[in-house]
Amino acid sequence: MESPARRPRLAVIVANGVTGDSRVQKTAVAAARDGWDVTLIGRSATKRVERSRMGPIDVIKVPVTNEFKRSVNGRRNRPLRGSVTQFGIRDQNELNRYQASYRAWVRQKSAESAWAKGPRKTSLKTVLRARRALHQLRVRAFNWEERRSETPKDPAPVRDWSVDWPQLVDIDLAFGPVLEKLKPDVIHANDATTIVTAARSAARLRAAGHRCVWIYDAHEYVRGVEWPNRRQAYAFPAAEAEFIGRADAVVTVSSQLAELLTADHKLSRPPVVVGNSPVREVIGSGRSGLSVRESCRLAPDVPLMVYSGWLGPERGVDAVIDGLPELAGVHLAIVSSRVTPLLEELLERAQTLGVRDRIHLVPYVLQHEVPDYLSSADLGLTPFRRVPNCEVSLPTKVAEYLQAGLPLVTSDVRVIKAYVEEKGLGTVFTWDDPKTFVAAARTALSRRRELAEHITEDVLKDLSWEQQSAALLELYRSLSKKTPPGPRTDVPWTVQETPGLNRPARASGEGADPTWRKLGPTRIKLGLGPANYAGQGAAFAQALTQAHPDVSVEVVMNQLPQSFDYPADVYVNAAGLVELDVQLEQVKRVIGRYTHVLVDAFQPLFGQLNGNSIQGDLAALRKARIKVALLAHGSEIRDPARHLERHEFSLFRDAPEGIAEKLQTKARNNLKIAERSGLPLFVTTPDLLEDLPAAQWAPLVVDVAAWASDRPVMERERPVVLHAPSKRWTKGTDRIMPVLTELHDKGVIDFRLAEGIPWSEMQELVKSADLVLDQFTTGSYGTFAVEAMAAGKPVVGYISETVRTATQGGLPIVNATPDTLREVLGALLEDREGTAAIGRASVEFAHTYHDGSWTAQVLGGFLK
Repeated sequence: MESPARRPRLAVIVANGVTGDSRVQKTAVAAARDGWDVTLIGRSATKRVERSRMGPIDVIKVPVTNEFKRSVNGRRNRPLRGSVTQFGIRDQNELNRYQASYRAWVRQKSAESAWAKGPRKTSLKTVLRARRALHQLRVRAFNWEERRSETPKDPAPVRDWSVDWPQLVDIDLAFGPVLEKLKPDVIHANDATTIVTAARSAARLRAAGHRCVWIYDAHEYVRGVEWPNRRQAYAFPAAEAEFIGRADAVVTVSSQLAELLTADHKLSRPPVVVGNSPVREVIGSGRSGLSVRESCRLAPDVPLMVYSGWLGPERGVDAVIDGLPELAGVHLAIVSSRVTPLLEELLERAQTLGVRDRIHLVPYVLQHEVPDYLSSADLGLTPFRRVPNCEVSLPTKVAEYLQAGLPLVTSDVRVIKAYVEEKGLGTVFTWDDPKTFVAAARTALSRRRELAEHITEDVLKDLSWEQQSAALLELYRSLSKKTPPGPRTDVPWTVQETPGLNRPARASGEGADPTWRKLGPTRIKLGLGPANYAGQGAAFAQALTQAHPDVSVEVVMNQLPQSFDYPADVYVNAAGLVELDVQLEQVKRVIGRYTHVLVDAFQPLFGQLNGNSIQGDLAALRKARIKVALLAHGSEIRDPARHLERHEFSLFRDAPEGIAEKLQTKARNNLKIAERSGLPLFVTTPDLLEDLPAAQWAPLVVDVAAWASDRPVMERERPVVLHAPSKRWTKGTDRIMPVLTELHDKGVIDFRLAEGIPWSEMQELVKSADLVLDQFTTGSYGTFAVEAMAAGKPVVGYISETVRTATQGGLPIVNATPDTLREVLGALLEDREGTAAIGRASVEFAHTYHDGSWTAQVLGGFLK
């Protein structure tokens, strides 16, 4: 095969958000390291195309609409009879509008009838009776048809996969044009969700004269999955059956699954087996600072079993919990991405059995960190139930446990049982018998060292991604008849997703003219940064230098492509923080120049010289005798799991896929740093005291005078109500929109939604409003709420008891949740003078807490 002039192009497609899908990410990285030009295409969690990069890998996340699904459901749910019997009223919303229109007409005509005299009065009464009869007929007919055409909870399939599960077509409609514009030489389709797209796009490219081959990667046995409904259970196997024979090659995760696929679909060539295993090269490299035992806060001698990965009913964790009462002193760590109803049910079960205190929920870590993270446990668990999909392969967790050096306790699912018994890697129990689990766990704990010795070099080599992916890379070459020009040594296995839309970054140096005392010959030389979220670093600097004449400050800001240019003294291109010369520049700027440093958001001061958090830099700062304090703003310290437990409408319930998991890991890492460092701790919003109780609240600082307004409040017939979310899911926007839209449409309020508005225009929007709606998800308030209060505007939002306590009950924000917002707004509109008084109290509160003087006082102790 001749090496081409350009690198051959590979498109790896998956119908999820990419983040957290270890097999897909490792596939892309392995190919990039082999020299391929790789594009990874996944699903966007937003309505926009999202672009990012993983080193040289382009990552494109495509929004998927439900247009085809809606058209199918429309045809399915709106038979011809319905259009007649329901008089053209298509749904409940239209019925509601029709009824509202009818009631308004009745009120008008009945009043006219009361005013009229003689024949006109008689005529109006006749019209009212006739219209009332027609109205009743239409409503009854609509409800009759609705009852007749109700879809069963689990309807039978119509045996057309595109109708039974039209989402597969919607994925194809979104992904196909992107693939065909890319013109790859090889398409690697992951899971049955993308098999339709790969088959159709490859055919269209070939018809257009571009040679393209495609591979179907079957991650699971779709015929053996316990699908949640009958139509899905038909559609996925049917789509796979229709297109798998058209693939140029099939890849799967085990020899047993390969045999099943060959037999089921009469494949001419058996699938290539590529097991999903960890990257061995990075294990033990020290990149992971976490351990599951530390996350559980257990001593080294406490017996610890771990279950890692997806929690579903078929995973059998209930058998483990049922057995724990008989395993005195043994603890269980569950590595899970989020609290699900099933997990809550399992924990309630544990509470009933009296073992909840021995079960620990610990967060996910990056896929290349998993073996090191798990290695501090004693045993790895695979307690799967004997369902077809669990019987046919070695799951990823088996390889991760073994690479972590953990013997296994497994149920008697066929493939894992045979592997464990053949290699002597653990013990086996009967999947539906907790008593046999107890016996197997006891045996494994007593023989742990002996069993661990059976995890040989041959086992570890075979269960490594380096070994498994070799066959995949060879398949790319043989099918495409293309050979990459050479491997890329600059692509690490640990490469992570980074923003891909770069704008020209400002070079390091002087930024906007600061309004604080620049670093100079003062007793206290304070460094402040490097996050400068919402310009709070600059605001703190101004407050501190105004309050403390012996303090001078240098504000540093790491600039990301999407960040605003808030005032700072030094701007650093965040993309360069991995480069040694940039890192050394930061060291020179800090050491010998600062006496104090206030580190915001736990970000490192020296780039990534010592890791990706401030923890790695602390030793150097201590050696230089620089006094350090830590400042937290929000997501870097807010624990998602705890927040979900505390707040019914937590923002993490609506977070895009993967966000909560990432923030969980970050928060717990930073909590450990905070707890172990012994440094002074500060938070900018009082709700964070729930996560960091040892901290002091140093309130957000706002230029109160700049936001002052003398415009009257609540004097308009339709008060202007403003809501300005930076990201909808963080503010609960979608939860409150129905109420606001309804009130706006009825003419009760003039609702204004400000999204993507330049901050220079936001001040005018706030000053022209009567009411400002902040957030309904965190239990606290942020910079935007303070600015609105400074402008004299009553603010409505969800406020927790912790926040009210921290403000001594003086916070004038009107408390509301998505469920109570309608009533709260009604009360504010009813008592307009009282609402205006809230606005006046808000100005006083903003001055008292947020003009910087109180913040400077709180930080004064650190600056001694």
